[in-house]
Amino acid sequence: MKRILAFVLGTVIAVSLFVVLVHFVLVAAHLSEPAATTVRGLTSRRLWASIAAVLALAAVAGGGLALARPAKLAGAASARHGAVVALVAGPIAAINGALNLAFANGGPGTGNGVIGAAAAFVLGLIATALGGLALARRRTRIVEPEQMT
Repeated sequence: MKRILAFVLGTVIAVSLFVVLVHFVLVAAHLSEPAATTVRGLTSRRLWASIAAVLALAAVAGGGLALARPAKLAGAASARHGAVVALVAGPIAAINGALNLAFANGGPGTGNGVIGAAAAFVLGLIATALGGLALARRRTRIVEPEQMT
C-alpha cells in the first residue's frame, strides 16, 4: 500500500512540475494570454507542435527506460540504444518546440500550437538530460575485485 501511495504521489508531483514548467515557458515567450477568438480544429502549426510533443514523449520514455533498466537484466546494448534515441530525438523535439514558439503570434487558442510546442520543448530537454545520464551511467562500470587479477 505504501508503494502505491508513493507512486501516486510521485506521479502527481511530476505532472504538477511539468505543468508549471510549460506555463513558465509560455510566460517567458510572452505567449500566455489566451486569444480573443478561438480557432478550432487542426491547423498546420498545431500538427507541427503535436508531432514534436509525441517525439519528445517517446524520447523521454526511451531515456527513462534506459536509465531505469539494470544492465544485467536488459543487456547493455538495449539500454545504450534507448539513451541514444533520447539524445537524438530530445534535442530535435526541443528545437522544433522552440521554433514553433518563436514563430507564434498569439497565445493559446490562436491555432499556433503553443501549448504543444511548450510541452515539446520541456519534454525534449528532459529527454536529453535522461539520455545523457543513462549514457554516462553505462560508461562508468564498477570493476569487481575478482576481475582485477
